[in-house]
Amino acid sequence: MKTDDFDYFLPEELIAQTPLKDRSSSRLLIVDRKKGSFADKHFTDILDYLHPGDALVLNETKVIPARIIGVKPETGGVIELLLLKDLGNNTWECLSRPQKRLHKGTKIAFGVKAPNNPAPLVATVLDTLEDGITHVQFEYQGIFLEILEKLGTMPLPPYIHEKLKDQGRYQTVYAKNPGSAAAPTAGLHFTDDLLKQAEKQGIKIIKITLHVGLGTFRPVNVEDVTKHEMHTEEYFVSDKAAKEINEVKMSGGKIFAVGTTTVRTLETVAKKHSKIVADSDETDIFIYPGFKFQVVDGLITNFHLPKSTLIMLVSAFCDAGMPEKASKSPSGRDLILKAYTHAVEEKYRFFSFGDAMLII
Repeated sequence: MKTDDFDYFLPEELIAQTPLKDRSSSRLLIVDRKKGSFADKHFTDILDYLHPGDALVLNETKVIPARIIGVKPETGGVIELLLLKDLGNNTWECLSRPQKRLHKGTKIAFGVKAPNNPAPLVATVLDTLEDGITHVQFEYQGIFLEILEKLGTMPLPPYIHEKLKDQGRYQTVYAKNPGSAAAPTAGLHFTDDLLKQAEKQGIKIIKITLHVGLGTFRPVNVEDVTKHEMHTEEYFVSDKAAKEINEVKMSGGKIFAVGTTTVRTLETVAKKHSKIVADSDETDIFIYPGFKFQVVDGLITNFHLPKSTLIMLVSAFCDAGMPEKASKSPSGRDLILKAYTHAVEEKYRFFSFGDAMLII
């Protein structure tokens, strides 16, 4: 299985640069795995495909202002850090740029407004690893997240070139637990009203957490898909969430995962324990065609980058739900690439601020 097998052509003008004024006014492509068919809808139509007794499982992580820019006091050299994971004891795993200017013991000062003024935040480099990964320890007075709110910026993906006017539009309306370096973007389409409408319809709303880090958005740089190594990301499934998911499954309801991060969390726990239980741990699960899904019955997702682990995951999900096929029958990957071609032809908006897809 080659990385190039998950490539597709995308005109640059279809990459959404800004969010729509109304979150739920995005378009929705329905992909029916059993029929191999597509339907063009709007996101508010999504409740037509869910029924009483089904559940929406949401990732309630919250994006932190994880991009901070500082200087090396001894040289004045500018260093950018993207905070990826809290390692405890004020130590963070970061992406650093340029890493070649950093070594063990290097100091980086953030928020210095005048020479000789004390910096409100100082990082000391503990270690430099591969792929730009750097471990740093922070020194500060006060509450770390409050300092980040003042000094940091929202870590928008590099393909978004326009400044985000409202930082809240890169958060879901149900974001609660701070810790992500990127938004779980499938959830950006939901409004409070739409979620209330779902509950009135008898659909269960269940919340879990996975803090999005490098594991989700790191590119695949190997030819053989199976050789790609995922970085770990932290997840939390409460006892209440585990109980509710099991009740839905036992009563014959379907579990609709909102986003690939939710899929990775649920399938990690199921693979680890053979069922859904309360759990908090780290996952490096890599889902590609051939994966055996145990929990998720439907997937709400955005359109993903070519050759990414995310398009591999949705291909695997499509494959798992298709009728048993002969050797030359279309695969889930074939169906997803066909769906993406359709989306390009119909001028859907792609990536983080783009339109959505429901795979049933």
